Amino acid sequence: MQKADGVMDGFRELMELCGDDPKRDGLLDTPYRVLKAYGEYTEGYREDPKRHLEKIFDVPHKELVLVKDIEFYSMCEHHFAPFFGVAHVGYIPNERITGLSKIARMVEGYAKRFQVQERMTTEIISAIEEVLEPAGVMVVMEAKHMCMCGRGVRNTSSSTTTSSVRGIFANDHRARDEFLSLIRR
Repeated sequence: MQKADGVMDGFRELMELCGDDPKRDGLLDTPYRVLKAYGEYTEGYREDPKRHLEKIFDVPHKELVLVKDIEFYSMCEHHFAPFFGVAHVGYIPNERITGLSKIARMVEGYAKRFQVQERMTTEIISAIEEVLEPAGVMVVMEAKHMCMCGRGVRNTSSSTTTSSVRGIFANDHRARDEFLSLIRR
């Protein structure tokens, strides 16, 4: 608990540096609340997100499985500012499928870390490729970054899109176009 006390003292110093009094009524318990919140923001470090995908079913489905609009919330590793958005994850099974909620849980596991969107996109696609061994997998992520929208350039209307394609999606434009048309609906 000594380490936690030091972190909370650091938050008190930060509040003073920013111009507020950490002893005033509304801020007295803030260092503890911030420490507790960061524990929640970083829950993904306490798990291996790809393990969610290990719940598999033998189903003879060889067409696209798409889970779109998976909401996620993460923390930019450069500014510790939030970024949030949606992930669209699709794959074409070879022999096995996973539970749909398992894909969302896996995305959340990677999001709940200090992150950059580019790495998160790669981690998600690599996990699906490694565990499910699909014929193809594609991930598109769209997010608002508070490190860009709420500070710095303050461009509030901008968003960032990242994508990654593997297998059939990398070589077959029809498969890629199907995925993209479905996420635009």
